Amino acid sequence: MATTTRIQPRALVRASGGPRYAVALAVDALGTGLLRPFLLLYGVTVLGLSAPATGTAMTVGIVAGLVCMPAVGRWLDRGARSTVVAASMLVRVLGAALLAAAPAGHVWLFASAALFLGIGNQAWPTAHAALVATVAHGRERDTALAAARALRNAALGVGALLAAACLAGGTTALRALAAATVLAYLLAAALAWSAHVRAQPADAASARDEGPAPRMTALLAANVVYVFCLNVPEIAIPLILVTRFHASPVWPAAVFVANTVLVVAFQVPVTVLMSRYSRRTTLVLSGVVLAASYLGFLAATSLGHGWGAPAVAAVSVVCTIGEIIYAGSATALVTALAPAHVLGRALARFQLSTGFGLAVSPAIITALASHGPAALWGGLTAGTLLSASAVAAEKDHGSTVGHEHARTEEAT
Repeated sequence: MATTTRIQPRALVRASGGPRYAVALAVDALGTGLLRPFLLLYGVTVLGLSAPATGTAMTVGIVAGLVCMPAVGRWLDRGARSTVVAASMLVRVLGAALLAAAPAGHVWLFASAALFLGIGNQAWPTAHAALVATVAHGRERDTALAAARALRNAALGVGALLAAACLAGGTTALRALAAATVLAYLLAAALAWSAHVRAQPADAASARDEGPAPRMTALLAANVVYVFCLNVPEIAIPLILVTRFHASPVWPAAVFVANTVLVVAFQVPVTVLMSRYSRRTTLVLSGVVLAASYLGFLAATSLGHGWGAPAVAAVSVVCTIGEIIYAGSATALVTALAPAHVLGRALARFQLSTGFGLAVSPAIITALASHGPAALWGGLTAGTLLSASAVAAEKDHGSTVGHEHARTEEAT
């Protein structure tokens, strides 16, 4: 099978949508990093809202974003690409602008802002993946998706660091961050739209030839569990370090920073390395690595206070490797399986499973943790292994042509 063996920066930028689109991704992520980590803090400290009201508004925004995904998928299947990416950014412009303008105590303005931000945050990954799948193919597309994730994580980290440095300025600084986010999203939207990427929508005859949308039932269900790994560094690891080992807050922060640095440094190389295997095999492998890391966390919790925190930090590297393998194969597998005329809807369904998993994982992780480390890490291990088994066992359904399409993509 064909394998990508070298990373060529110019070709990678071109496969990712071009230089302007790459800059748009960086600016958009920088703006997101300025505000998203502190959105709850903004509602509580700047607008004077209660924590429950703020959290509820943010949850409603996430749910609303998920509800809009079918419409986003249909829009993409009509051929739109860079326009949908730009629209997802412009929707967030409205959200950030409402935050910057909202007077203290106005919970409905905050809720409206969270609504627009939630819609944009859910629509962007689907639109971005569809755009990359249009300008790149085969393993080059997988590498381009991986490069975009690395770039995005780097810019998110820079934005969060800038925001953290500004927090000493109090509410004035937070409002300034919201205004800066508006400008960043506006610039990113303009750059993304200027890429002028559009796919040719398939006519009815060619759509019948390419086959129906793949069911991907097991893949979508398994993805809900897989995405728990994305919240492990932010929720599960800090929870166990603080409540069980009474470790300094420096430890969770160090784990989070290390996770970000590893993703930025190794997302592309690991994706290229794994291109020698099929995407489905790689996704199964990521589940095995994640499950092994969860067992490692369980073992680390049995250690004493002196060794527990360093052991958890060491195992978190294994967890991050599993996350990198997962991120480099999951979306790529969906783009490989879906016929071109239903790519948008297939990616929208995948984003629904991702968004749902991210939404429920904090509650499930904290509920399992309340019953002890065995329930938390044992439950995550069992669920992830079961999901990996389901992905491995699932067959690619569809018409003969559609099946051949998926098989060919998987082999390249």
